[in-house]
Amino acid sequence: MIKIYHNNRCSKSRQGLAILEASGKPFEIINYLEHPPTKKELQAIILLLGIEPMDLVRTNEAIWKKDFKHKSLEDSEIIDAMVNNPKLIERPIVINEDQAVIGRPPENIQRIL
Repeated sequence: MIKIYHNNRCSKSRQGLAILEASGKPFEIINYLEHPPTKKELQAIILLLGIEPMDLVRTNEAIWKKDFKHKSLEDSEIIDAMVNNPKLIERPIVINEDQAVIGRPPENIQRIL
């Protein structure tokens, strides 16, 4: 089943959700701010995305600038930061089987439908 890691306050995430709704395919919405992924889940998502952990971080968030920006962090520490502060996770993330994309721009989602 298709999954979307979604934040309803984010316009790109809402646009991504609309693309999934229009597809007519079944999907699951995961409000990752209320139900953040575990470290193991986030590692699996990063692997599916084929990116480095840092590429999933929202570096303009105040918490990143305040607590992490000027530190030299290992990948595992970056993942821990996102698990403990899910607001740092880029959104939306859509997973379909063994494929995943970040929906920025939202049209990226079409590639895995």
